[in-house]
Formats: sequence, structure tokens, C-alpha cells
Amino acid sequence: MSTEATTADRASILLVDDMEDNLVALEAVLGSLNEPLVRARSGEEAMKALLRQKFAVVLLDVRMPGMDGFETASNIKRLDQTKDVPIIFLTGTEADSGYAFRGYATGAADFLTKPFDPWVLRAKVNVFLDLHRKNRQLERLLAREQEQLGEFAERLTTIETELGRRGPADAPELQVQLTRVEELLTDLRRGRR
Repeated sequence: MSTEATTADRASILLVDDMEDNLVALEAVLGSLNEPLVRARSGEEAMKALLRQKFAVVLLDVRMPGMDGFETASNIKRLDQTKDVPIIFLTGTEADSGYAFRGYATGAADFLTKPFDPWVLRAKVNVFLDLHRKNRQLERLLAREQEQLGEFAERLTTIETELGRRGPADAPELQVQLTRVEELLTDLRRGRR
């Protein structure tokens, strides 16, 4: 799938780091993905951003003053609204060897050490963008299917009402209604293939 997405499929990427230089570097690496990049300078700012809008992925620095990356990730995973947002932890090379374990234990999808390879970071983020787009597409298909099923149920109710009211003498009108129901079922079947 192309990195160019339709407006409906665009997904923001949340960049969380307390260091300006790191945010600038992330923006430089990810800018070519043509998706909105949102900055947060702390765990608290990240939580506020996550409650305001949806994100395809969060890039989260582990070491920050106040609410660190692990605490932020725990808070993200605790909320129904944000629990499914993938998190990629970013940490310096001097990081404790237990950081990766702790990161995965708090719900991280991935873990990268700074300085990171820009190509690797972009590729990993792109995977989550593609997953986000596919999820959105599935949501739209499901909504359309639910709409068609509602219409199907409505037509069946109409047929039942007509049968009860008119009786078998109005078979041609009932045949028209049944034909419409068959068309809806055919549309539903096509959508599942």
C-alpha cells in the first residue's frame, strides 16, 4: 500500500520526547510518510493528545522527567479509548538491559535504541500506519454491512406486515418485496468475498 493515503485514512503519529533535538530528528525522519506528526514534550502532554484525537502509533521516549515512558505507556494501555494504540519505545544507548523487557511488559509493540536507523524507524512506523488504514477500512465495511442488514430486516418486517394485512391475494407485491430482499442478500454476499 502506498504511503499516500486518502484523507479518511490519514492517521496522526504521536511523538513523545522531552528533548527538542529528538523531536526535530523524529520529524525529519518521519516527514516523508506524509502523515500528521503531533508533538508532546511529556507523558502528561501525550495523554492529553491521545484523549483529543486518534493516533496510528506513538513513539515514546523512555526517560523523561515527571511521568516517564513506562508510566505513560501503562496509562495509555489502561484506557479503553487508547489501549489499542501501538507504542514504539525509544531509548538511549546507555539504557538498562531491563528496559526492553519492561517496555514490552507495559504493552510496547516495539523498542528501538537511539541513535536509531532512520530507514528502520520509518519502516516500522509505516507498518503501523498500514495496519491503521486496514482497520479503518474494515470498520467502514462493517458499518456498510450493518446498514445493509438493517435494510434487510426492515424489508422482512414489511413483508410480514403485508402478509398479515393483505393475505395471499397480493402475491405480486410480495414478490417485488422478496426480489428486493434477494438483491440485498446478493450485495451482502459480494461484500464478503
